[in-house]
Amino acid sequence: MSRIILKLSGEALAGDKKMGFDEATVRRVAGQVKRLVDDGHEVGVVTGGGNFWRGRTGNEIDRVKADQIGMLATVMNCIYVSEIFRGEGMKTSVLTPFECGSFTKLFSKDRANKYFSRGMVVFFAGGTGHPYFSTDTGVVLRAVEVEADVILLAKNIDGVYDSDPAKNPDAKRYNLLPIDDVISQNLQAVDMTASILAKENRMPMRVFALQEEDSIVKAASGEFNGTTITVS
Repeated sequence: MSRIILKLSGEALAGDKKMGFDEATVRRVAGQVKRLVDDGHEVGVVTGGGNFWRGRTGNEIDRVKADQIGMLATVMNCIYVSEIFRGEGMKTSVLTPFECGSFTKLFSKDRANKYFSRGMVVFFAGGTGHPYFSTDTGVVLRAVEVEADVILLAKNIDGVYDSDPAKNPDAKRYNLLPIDDVISQNLQAVDMTASILAKENRMPMRVFALQEEDSIVKAASGEFNGTTITVS
């Protein structure tokens, strides 16, 4: 048994639509997570908010307010995805670092551990609860707090490359990548704050494309098509 934190990018949740939700994509995710839960793994989920909000791409509004909107976008994503998971037969709970009335429960490590012990999939919404921190930092922070074994980063791209493969057809994908190289070369597997937090707390990460068949299950096993970010 292991404790896994799965990060789903907002764009990946949208599928080919690019915005909002693609239900078929989310149901495929749910089916894979259920397989992991049925096999005895404890699973936490963090979602991005990019399928609803990209506040940092412009300067139209105050950065703090833009980040707050982004946090709320992740809450909407987690509530939606958790309901799809429930429809697939899993028990779920959504935790946030700030009060959301009756929509969510307030995050604490003890509460998360209690839910894990009950076989629930725990959704960590709302990022860190503070502006100027991305959901990348949020996922590493939660993984460290609940003492996860690994972070699975499901993206629209099948790993970490030495340059943008959309712009450079000769871009090289890394299979194994030390976290020190991620930081020194600014490879943006996750943002710099998240990378340093992962390094300091020895939190390994696996980066893969969500769209590939059984990608989450394969990434959990370690036998997958993507990049393993090592911390030793």
